[in-house]
Amino acid sequence: MNQSERRQFLIRELLRENRDYQDLSIPKASEEQQSLLRGLLNIRPPKSCNDTFLQIQDAYLLERTKSKGITKLSSLKPMLPGLYLWQGDITTLQCDGIVNAANSGLTGCYVPNHRCIDNCIHTFAGVELRLACAELIKEQGYPEPTGQAKITSAYNLPCKYILHTVGPIIRGALTKADCDSLSSCYRSCLELAAKHNLESIAFCCISTGEFHFPYDKAAEIAIQTVKEFMLKKN
Repeated sequence: MNQSERRQFLIRELLRENRDYQDLSIPKASEEQQSLLRGLLNIRPPKSCNDTFLQIQDAYLLERTKSKGITKLSSLKPMLPGLYLWQGDITTLQCDGIVNAANSGLTGCYVPNHRCIDNCIHTFAGVELRLACAELIKEQGYPEPTGQAKITSAYNLPCKYILHTVGPIIRGALTKADCDSLSSCYRSCLELAAKHNLESIAFCCISTGEFHFPYDKAAEIAIQTVKEFMLKKN
């Protein structure tokens, strides 16, 4: 199968899963097909699927990521010893772990083709990630609290693991509690990474998107928390 055949197979299978979409036709343009496939993956609930679907999905997603270009940590220059600043698509970064700015359900963004990083990570990791996160929450018995973290496989991403953390939602003036919660997100991820012997971890800008944490203050908290953790470990 080539990429076009894989994409159309996946779309047909996802349409077949939902009776409401069985009469929907597949567009001819590849970009429209990509958008439709991503939207269908975004709205799919966490559930298992057959091995054939997974094999074709995995092949498709691996090729999509490869075509975007994979960035290796070894190709980057540190801003400070052990500390890097990089702007790019975190789903193309090859390191031990990346951090997802998750919601309390951990199962990703269900808005089709939404621009948030949670949507992007779940899309390009594949359907296995949503199911794994749902099982973590089921086992835990309650939604993920703000400031804590969970770890899963990265599935089809070039990194090895994904660390999921729920940042504070800002609904007015920024408070000390908000800042402490954001710091806790970074610290929890770092502690979890150390526990699992991860040597490199890439943070997204937690809470600065849909959760409206001010960018400058968030960056200050992120750098300070990471530096304090590194000093403590050394």
